[in-house]
Amino acid sequence: MTKGKFPLVGPVLGIEGTAWNLSAALFDSDLITLHSKPYQPLFGGIHPREAAQHHASEMKEVIGKVLKDPANISGVAFSMGPGLGPCLRTVATAARALALSLDVPLVGVNHCIAHVEIGRFATGCEDPIVLYASGANTQVIGYLNNRYRIFGETLDIGLGNALDKFARGKGLPHPGGPAIEALASKGSYLSLPYTVKGMDLAFSGLVSAAKEESATIEDVCFSLQETAFAMCVEVTERALAHTGKDEVLLVGGVGVNRRLQEMLSVMCGERNATLHVPDRKYMGDNGAMIAYTGKVMLEHGYAMEPEDTQVNPNFRSDQVVVTWRKEGKERSCTGRNLPGPATARGAEAVVTMHGDHVKKRRVRKVYRQPTLDARLIAERTRAEARLISMARRSGVPTPVIKDVTSDTLTMEQVKGTLLKEILTGPEIEEAGKTVGRLHAAGIVHGDLTTSNMIMRDSRCVLIDFGLSMVSRELEARGVDVHVLFQTLESTTDEYPELIQAFCRGYRSAFDGADEVILRENEIERRGRYL
Repeated sequence: MTKGKFPLVGPVLGIEGTAWNLSAALFDSDLITLHSKPYQPLFGGIHPREAAQHHASEMKEVIGKVLKDPANISGVAFSMGPGLGPCLRTVATAARALALSLDVPLVGVNHCIAHVEIGRFATGCEDPIVLYASGANTQVIGYLNNRYRIFGETLDIGLGNALDKFARGKGLPHPGGPAIEALASKGSYLSLPYTVKGMDLAFSGLVSAAKEESATIEDVCFSLQETAFAMCVEVTERALAHTGKDEVLLVGGVGVNRRLQEMLSVMCGERNATLHVPDRKYMGDNGAMIAYTGKVMLEHGYAMEPEDTQVNPNFRSDQVVVTWRKEGKERSCTGRNLPGPATARGAEAVVTMHGDHVKKRRVRKVYRQPTLDARLIAERTRAEARLISMARRSGVPTPVIKDVTSDTLTMEQVKGTLLKEILTGPEIEEAGKTVGRLHAAGIVHGDLTTSNMIMRDSRCVLIDFGLSMVSRELEARGVDVHVLFQTLESTTDEYPELIQAFCRGYRSAFDGADEVILRENEIERRGRYL
């Protein structure tokens, strides 16, 4: 990478071609021109080599539509990853050739970050929690300490790919999202699997159940959308509650869906947050987002030598050092340290504290389909009471349950400090011991974030068992630990040392710790462009 800032005075050419859409744009202080030529498979989904051949054959025409005067451009930007390898290599080759022939700076852009940056530009939001929902990627992202941190993501396939997979199984056209949205407008709700694990989610079970459902296609499409979108909105709300931010940005091709926008808008309204949705032309994969982000990067010294522009199909947004942004502010929203009666709003419940008692009442989520919402409230309230008691009997520090109703738990108030407010080695190691005892007892917490751990008298007390379950499966334990590691990584630059401290405590309390940690590493590697 070339050091120093470039005094760019003209537009930057951006070329996008990570998957199905080949697109080019010119961007200066605003979008000058944009042209796209998508690849349309004859049947089934995207075939990487066919898509790359399409990009190669259409590259000259697509670039020619936007680049009328090559002498006026100040740089070339291209999508470096994540994406389909053959497509990425085709685009990179064209970008290198153009930059060398025109003697202008070249920069490779992270595709995911480009979605976020063009969204911030187009909407004017400053420091949002981002729901990035596209074909191959589904992530909840926030900015901290010069990096985009991933709070949660799909553990299997992206939301768009999930919709496409269902559509192919039902003989609907590609891409499947628009066809599903149209059919869903005529459907009614039926129950389908709902899989949220802390701030992570999974769609494979939902898609399999939807494909096997014998109800009308309209009802299945409606229920598939309602379930998948509710999962995405829930994990976005959980990130909002954890960080205290007050903006949400929706980006990615699936974000054009009106129902998803409506659900996010309702959630944001309930939390006094603002929803930002870019213009439709900026939502799907497009050259404008590459051109704009490339221009910003070039102006901050991110030019690359051609030999340093190898594509990366698994390029993570949290691998990029972001020097062009100001630091965001994280605000406390728990209210736990207020004297006297206090009310705290979490991701799914209102907690009222008075004296030595706490009442945790799960509130209705207006964005969620009523039948699904009622089912989740009842299931989670019962499970939480049962598993808190079970964990406590196994020697895990938890609140004492005093009363249970269909939507409310009354329990002991745990007086102490949230772990998120004291992220130091000894406290994290103690948290590792607590989680080790929990897993040894055959219980998976389901939402292991530093907002759900309270340090009291040098001991770590676990709270909020709303997503917990009885399980001795290696995968479930691995996901549990993965959720915590993601939280640490999204919160502090000291996360490598803190993860080591957690592992020390975890191993000291649980004989199966090494297997779980290995599985967590595998789960982390899965969180890639699929």
